[in-house]
Amino acid sequence: MNTQQLKKEDSTRRTFAIISHPDAGKTTITEQLLLFGGVVRTAGTVKGRKTGNFAKSDWMEIEQKRGISVTSSVMQFDYAGKRINILDTPGHEDFSEDTYRTLMAVDSAVMVIDSAKGIEPQTKKLFQICKMRGIPIFTFMNKLDRDGREPMDLIDELENVLGIDAYPMNWPIGMGKTLDGIYDRYNHQVELYNHDHDKDSTIVKLDDHNNPIDDPELAENDQFQDTKDNIDLLDMAGNKFDEAKIATGDLTPVFFGSALVNFGVKTFFDAYLKYAPAPSAHKTEEGDVVAPDADRFSGFVFKIQANMNPSHRDRIAFVRVCSGEFEKGMDVNLYRTKKKLRLSNVTEFMANTRENVKTAVAGDIIGLYDTGNFQIGDTIYTGKSPIEFEKLPQFTPELFVRVSAKNVMKQKSFHKGIDQLVQEGAVQIYTSYTTNDYILGAVGQLQFEVFQFRMKNEYNSEVNMESLGHKIARWIDPDQLDERMSSSRNLLVKDRAGNPLFLFENEFALRWFKDKYPDVKLTSKL
Repeated sequence: MNTQQLKKEDSTRRTFAIISHPDAGKTTITEQLLLFGGVVRTAGTVKGRKTGNFAKSDWMEIEQKRGISVTSSVMQFDYAGKRINILDTPGHEDFSEDTYRTLMAVDSAVMVIDSAKGIEPQTKKLFQICKMRGIPIFTFMNKLDRDGREPMDLIDELENVLGIDAYPMNWPIGMGKTLDGIYDRYNHQVELYNHDHDKDSTIVKLDDHNNPIDDPELAENDQFQDTKDNIDLLDMAGNKFDEAKIATGDLTPVFFGSALVNFGVKTFFDAYLKYAPAPSAHKTEEGDVVAPDADRFSGFVFKIQANMNPSHRDRIAFVRVCSGEFEKGMDVNLYRTKKKLRLSNVTEFMANTRENVKTAVAGDIIGLYDTGNFQIGDTIYTGKSPIEFEKLPQFTPELFVRVSAKNVMKQKSFHKGIDQLVQEGAVQIYTSYTTNDYILGAVGQLQFEVFQFRMKNEYNSEVNMESLGHKIARWIDPDQLDERMSSSRNLLVKDRAGNPLFLFENEFALRWFKDKYPDVKLTSKL
């Protein structure tokens, strides 16, 4: 493609993550969007483990059994002249690191909030990452078909707790059993809620005085009159709609609806596509930026996933395309190793299903079959001058377990499983300095449970786990290391790269060490 064609293609891309606290309805709204794109005929839900109708994005066996999302899923489809790339992220806080890395690969975020619960801790954490990066945020207040908190309270909490201005694009007419519809400020109409879910919503246009056209019953509806009063208040005292502030993440458009019964979701999505940004420039470690319409291809690996196809035991490296055009069979440079690789077997995704892709442009997510070449954070590019995109966030583990194979005759599958699952980045692996025992580190306990489940089900390797509890990890310069510094209170281990670090029992043990070895420099990250 020439530059003009590239710009045109780039402009059609919308790449976003859906973030929320667990059970706010994130996966359910994803399913509805797939329905609009014609990808599925009926939307699965997290209740699918009872019905067998699983959510498309919850493709892992453990996700279907427990009804939780524990890994980011990528889904691509075309809708309304746009190529949509949705990244459905884990809601559970134990998998925050996966979500944080995913947020580096998107151009905007959809924040799903349970209208009965409001802002919850995980929502706040993920929002702060979006805010730090200046990512445009679109808010969907979910579960309007259930009794919830007053809409004005939800808006106030959104602004006060998250520190962002909000502009309600629509407003509820009732809630729960008394839900009559939503007043659509953006389209100047009312979307009536049909309690018979087999029927589509009814749209009623409003005149210049906000009176319903051709619907006398709505004009007499007390809840509608209350909503009109709230709209008048918002018009007079609320924030003004400002596209520039939306683009910088300083104003969030807010939509009310219910993903489970597909009410208000299409209204939200159509408005999102109009105001969400196309792919933007990406920063490099050198402080430069790479424009999406640059004439050479570049991208970075933000996720690695093993066993997406259990039959083939393969591993996929997820790449966000940042610039230029990917073409099947092209040669690229891998910045970390300075090696040249040919990209001949590349896919695009629908959760765990995929198709071969011949071309891709900025904003697209492509999957590279990986035989061990890639690591999370790797940059790939064409051309002679090197490109290294800014580093992805890494969490220092806080929980540790000693892990070993239950069956010593299955060491091969045990080591293969550990090697591949560790490369996904959910758990970190260490070895004790003297005995070479395996020690796993994670941010939360659920990561260990998922690891144990997948080792058994994907690698036929049952494992023993001995809890070491909470530890404080601190790296030490090898030149300053004396193995006699290690004790029962500060276990000496090596990370995957062979760098030495201590796992301190608690803050007291850490302070004691610093007092005893004042000249030794300890760091929380490499």
